[in-house]
Amino acid sequence: MKEFSKEVYLQWYKDMTMWRRFEDKCRSLYLKQKIRGFLHLYNGQEAIPAGFVHAMDLAKDNMITAYRCHVHPMAMGVEPKRILAELCGKATGTSHGLGGSMHIFSKEHHFYGGHGIVGGQIPLGAGIAFADKYFDRKAVTICFMGDGAVRQGALHETFNMAMNWKLPVVFVCENNQYAMGTSVKRTANHEDIYKLGLGYEMPCLPVDAMDPEKVAEAAFEAIERARRGDGPTFIEARTYRYRGHSMSDAEPYRTKEEVAMHKEYDPIELVKKRILENHWATEQELKDIDEKSKEQVEECVKFTDESPFPDPEKVYEYVYSTKDYPFLDKLEN
Repeated sequence: MKEFSKEVYLQWYKDMTMWRRFEDKCRSLYLKQKIRGFLHLYNGQEAIPAGFVHAMDLAKDNMITAYRCHVHPMAMGVEPKRILAELCGKATGTSHGLGGSMHIFSKEHHFYGGHGIVGGQIPLGAGIAFADKYFDRKAVTICFMGDGAVRQGALHETFNMAMNWKLPVVFVCENNQYAMGTSVKRTANHEDIYKLGLGYEMPCLPVDAMDPEKVAEAAFEAIERARRGDGPTFIEARTYRYRGHSMSDAEPYRTKEEVAMHKEYDPIELVKKRILENHWATEQELKDIDEKSKEQVEECVKFTDESPFPDPEKVYEYVYSTKDYPFLDKLEN
C-alpha cells in the first residue's frame, strides 16, 4: 500500500478543495442559465475519487461512472476547463459541447463516462474489464454507481458474469443515502448494500467514504486482487451529498439538521485537520491553496466564456461513422 505522506495529504487537500469549488461554480453558472439541462453536484463525496486514484495506476487503469460525473474525470487527469466547457455546451468541451453534464468522456485519460441511464454503466464497466483481460493489458476498471442503481437487474447479471469470468473490475456503490429522494432504508429489507455481493461469493465490504485514507486502503486491496486475476470486488462507499439530487431538487425528503450533522464529518475538513495536526502546512499555506483553487476555477470560466458553441453542421460527425449519412438521404427521399 502506498504511504499517506505529507505530499499525499497536500495533494488531496489541493484536489478536493478544487473539486468542491468547481461544483459550487457550476451551481452558480446553472442559476445564470449558462449551464442548461440536468446538473448533479458532487459536494461531500470528494474523498472517494481522491482515495481511489491514489491506489490506481493512471497510466492504464480505467474508470466509468453515472451522471454525477464532473469530479471523477478531473481526478483522472482531464483538464477542468474542458469539463466546464462541456457543461456549458462549448465546442472545446470533452464531447465537443454535444454531451453536457451527464456525458463527460476522455479516452485519453481512460475515463469512459458519464452515463445518464441509471445502472447503464455497470455492464459497460464489466465489458471494459473483459477487453483488458482478453488482451492481457493488466489494467483494472473502477465502475462507480449510486445506491439507486444497485436495484437495477443489470447489476445482478453483471455480477454473475464478472465472477464467472474473474474480470479485473472493482464495483463501487457511492451510497450517499438517497436515490433521488428515496432513502436507502425504503428500498430494501436491509441497508447493507455491500451484502449484494455475497450471493455471488464476490468479496465485498463497506468503507467510511468520508475518509480518503480508508477509501484508498480498500481500493488498493481490491485493485491488487483484480490485477492478480482473482476477480472483482464490491465496495459500498458510505458517503453523503450536501446538495440535492440535481439542481431541480427541493430536498423535501430530508431536514437541514440532517445535512448539517453530516457536514460535521466533511472530508475536506478531515484532511485539513490531519495536515495541521502533523504540521505539514500552516493555516496560511492552506489558505494559499484555497486561493489558487479559486483562481483555477475562474480560469476555467474565462476559457469557457471565450470558447465558441459547436457548429451545427458538425453534429452528425459524432453520431454516424459513415460519411454519406444514408439515414438522412432516406429522410429526404
